Amino acid sequence: MKKDEEQINIICKQEQSLWFAMRATYRRELDAQNYLANHGIESFIPMHYKEFIKSKQKKRELVPIIRSLIFVHTTPEKIQAIKQHIPYLQYITDTRSGQKVIVPEDQMKQFIAVCGTYNDQLLYFNPDELNLTKGTRVRICGGEFEGKEGVFIKVKGARDKRVVIAVQGIIAVAMATIHPDLIQPIN
Repeated sequence: MKKDEEQINIICKQEQSLWFAMRATYRRELDAQNYLANHGIESFIPMHYKEFIKSKQKKRELVPIIRSLIFVHTTPEKIQAIKQHIPYLQYITDTRSGQKVIVPEDQMKQFIAVCGTYNDQLLYFNPDELNLTKGTRVRICGGEFEGKEGVFIKVKGARDKRVVIAVQGIIAVAMATIHPDLIQPIN
């Protein structure tokens, strides 16, 4: 009986949609996102506004923060089928374990909620640049980022401490300066 239950749990887990961290080689992340959207599959590319000078005019465009990075929300079976049609879409693997990087649902929702604001005060980091163990786990109790959780630490390039949300070894985002009254430590 236990083996049957374990097999059912494995099948149910495989049918669940997961957030896969992936790379679209040769800067084709937007092409991959369009393909996925046309096939009803959710994806997310962290983007920000960047100013360019084109034809002697200043233009502000929404561009990916990290070229080739895309998060795909689907089942393991569907992603395998999609990879047949998009060979340039590749899994990001954890260098220590060799396993595919799968981002927990709650962590991805918070990351999307923060990055999706396109706030100019957000700072992006490679997680290796930050030592999150030195910080304090906190929850934001008001303002634009209410309900979000992260680590409250001092980051390079900012005067004040900031709340940071990190996606396992891929990217970290430091939120805009938040008044200390709106930050609650999590035990």
